[in-house]
Amino acid sequence: MKFCLQFPMRALKHWDTWIDGHGLGDVAAAAEDAGFDMVSTTDHPFPSQTWLEAGGHHAFDPFVSLAFMAAATTRLRLLTMIVVAGHRHPYITAKAAGSLDNLSGGRLVLGMGAGYQQAEFEVVGGSFTDRGKRFDASIPALRQAWTGEVVDRDDDYFPAHGHVMLPKPAQAGGPPIWIGGNSNVALRRVAELADGWIPIEQSEEASAITKTPALGSADELAERVAELRERRRAAGRSTDVDVCFAPMGRRDPDGNAAAIAENVAAYAAAGATHLLVESRARSFADYLREVELYRPLTGQALAVD
Repeated sequence: MKFCLQFPMRALKHWDTWIDGHGLGDVAAAAEDAGFDMVSTTDHPFPSQTWLEAGGHHAFDPFVSLAFMAAATTRLRLLTMIVVAGHRHPYITAKAAGSLDNLSGGRLVLGMGAGYQQAEFEVVGGSFTDRGKRFDASIPALRQAWTGEVVDRDDDYFPAHGHVMLPKPAQAGGPPIWIGGNSNVALRRVAELADGWIPIEQSEEASAITKTPALGSADELAERVAELRERRRAAGRSTDVDVCFAPMGRRDPDGNAAAIAENVAAYAAAGATHLLVESRARSFADYLREVELYRPLTGQALAVD
């Protein structure tokens, strides 16, 4: 099992106080030292105040923030959790993602999702009503741009004739694309178009807000992973697929670390290859204490002077 540390979503509102004179590089370096395999950040460029008041959150630009984290680390992989496909034209996303992958030495995983915040789509000029079709079209557009060859494609949404994007990403074919969400459409995208899946533990109450189906137990996860593998088999694709499960867990870090330790074997048996742990820290000092709670899980020994 590999572990991804999600940057605390509640830190941004009080960022200057939270970071206490440090930087995102320090955040990433602490995660790498504690044995985490990956770090992730979210994507909300211009959220509505209505959503924020209902429990939403702010976010750094994912490519900028992950670039700072990449520069301070050597092996930590970088996950966008998640880039909303319709917030940016795919060729702009391709340039940002390809640049980050190249400059980080091939450490980016491009997590993407359809999104559900209509107000945020509209304010950034995105098209909400046909976002699913545009998302489907964006994935082959991304991959064609990443070839570094002249692109000549007719497309209902993203045609390109005689354009080329350099430098290429470090990873052959570009960074892997993982799809976030629990819906049948998300599974279909992973089966037909993408490389990995990011299912999210959701209660019925949370499902009503995020518009992604509820998902609770490891048994339910196992059922969905089996369905995903069958869909990929039917599509003529490998059934060896990355699954990064995001358990919601408990709010207190000690309890959350204990709960994950108790369930990690069940998640692995269900088909999860990665577990995403969201930091709950309310300060940088709390964050440093929190990442140490996961060191026994990640298997990274404490350095000895």
